Amino acid sequence: MTRNLYAWCPLLALVLLCSPALAQRWQPLFNGKNLEGWQHVGDGSFVVEAGMLKTEGGMGLLYYQKKPFENAVLRVVYRNPEGKNAGVFIRIPEAPTEPWMPVNKGYEVQIDDHEGEYHDTGVLYSLTKSKAQPGRPGEWNTMEITLDGDRTLVKVNDVLVTDYREGDPVPEKAADYEPDRGRRPTRGYIGLQNHGPHDIVYFKEVSIRPLK
Repeated sequence: MTRNLYAWCPLLALVLLCSPALAQRWQPLFNGKNLEGWQHVGDGSFVVEAGMLKTEGGMGLLYYQKKPFENAVLRVVYRNPEGKNAGVFIRIPEAPTEPWMPVNKGYEVQIDDHEGEYHDTGVLYSLTKSKAQPGRPGEWNTMEITLDGDRTLVKVNDVLVTDYREGDPVPEKAADYEPDRGRRPTRGYIGLQNHGPHDIVYFKEVSIRPLK
């Protein structure tokens, strides 16, 4: 019946194929098989294990090198046993050659469930205060990061944790390992952090879709 409908109504078929809903599908950035499209800098590494990305050692960064992104939603599905530490980098202004430039020039969306309200999962590390603590250590969690012009929103397990716009007030830098303060670009590279040898975190999905 569907085939006959398309035969009789080619215009309808074209409309369906070009509909916004179909156009807004998630695009996987990690293929579940290897590190194609990704580049690692710094110490440690990421390995592919049973279709997942697994952190090893640190501190380092695995970034998606094919292109930077803007006005999009980034979805990351991760598991951090015992609340271990990692992060998702956004708004990195240029392809990194070492792990500290993304810390100081981009944003790290934190993955860590025991370090306090400015260091909780889903905050912009040390810059924003968590609105909620929906992370579930040891379970699979879904983080969605919306890059909407100069606004950054982060949801964890469909709960809003961060809503930040460039220029919003932030605390002063309190430690040398915290990021430099200042505005970030609307367009940038994204990446995943491997934090240290005892912080083993798994990622089974990294996908992106443009904003409507």
